[in-house]
Amino acid sequence: MREIPSRNDLARGEIINGLVDHATKLSRRKFLHVAAGAATFPALSRNAGAQAYPTRPVRIVVGFPAGAGPDIVARLVAQFLSERLGQQFVVDNRPGAGGNIGTEVVVKAPSDGHTLLFVTTANTINASLYDRLNFDFARDIAPIGTIARTSFVMVVNPTVPAKTLPEFVAYAKANPGKINMASQGNGSMNHVAGELFKTMSGTDMLHVPYRGNPMPDLLGGQVQVFFSPISTAIGNIRAGTLRPLAVTTKARLEALPEVPTIAEFVPGYEASAWNGIGSPTNTPPEIIEKINREIIAGLSDLKIKARIADIGSVPLPTATAEFRQLIADEIQKWGRVVKLAGIKP
Repeated sequence: MREIPSRNDLARGEIINGLVDHATKLSRRKFLHVAAGAATFPALSRNAGAQAYPTRPVRIVVGFPAGAGPDIVARLVAQFLSERLGQQFVVDNRPGAGGNIGTEVVVKAPSDGHTLLFVTTANTINASLYDRLNFDFARDIAPIGTIARTSFVMVVNPTVPAKTLPEFVAYAKANPGKINMASQGNGSMNHVAGELFKTMSGTDMLHVPYRGNPMPDLLGGQVQVFFSPISTAIGNIRAGTLRPLAVTTKARLEALPEVPTIAEFVPGYEASAWNGIGSPTNTPPEIIEKINREIIAGLSDLKIKARIADIGSVPLPTATAEFRQLIADEIQKWGRVVKLAGIKP
């Protein structure tokens, strides 16, 4: 016959069951607490990594020689980032192949923010100019932030019988293929700016590429027109040895306020060089955001603004998403020009 539990046994059983339930609830709470802690640990770790960045010197790879325009701006950026982030930012010049050699160096570097790329308009031109690259710029480089934008000025030798841009267009149409248009090489920024102008204005000029600076031949009259960086031409413009017809940006420049834009006569025209900072893809977003914040803060400094203005540029602070869109738009824009003009490197 089954033994009937006593009142004391029942009480003791209830106590034991209560203790088991309490222990189970405690274990569940502890488990949930540990799980929550495990979930937040990666985020805390990433934030700590971003706060500590940089932990050693950072190199900014520039795909152009020392003393070139991109190098000058890169050294300015390196200086103010060094001051703001407490680690040395060092420019590493890797010239060649229109900037592709330097880009490949960064593509192959660790994605830890300690190797950065000084990005230029050339990177977006090269995406369609070169058939075989060992990287895909839009895929393999993460945009961080833009630095500055530089206009070009369309200048002619004073022997050209055109005082204004409309007069030049009329003269070029009356003399197809007889005007020599200089550039700093096939696929260079001033080359594609000239090709875009030819397409949009309906003119035909003979492209004459130079390995270096075509200014001596422009002054000598061997070539007649050049889409020149402002810093290269402004001395001769002021001396009257070159005649400016128009600038290539959408808005007029403070340095040449009396010179119109090409867009005032050729609606929709715009061609400018810009630069910025990128990193290998998969760089932690916290590090990208930190560098972007410091770039924007640096560009707000009046001394930095003045130094950028001295080289014929204007500060161009943007969010990372805006920089990504700029790159996509420029790859598409210059890809059409390269294809239409049949430009080869």
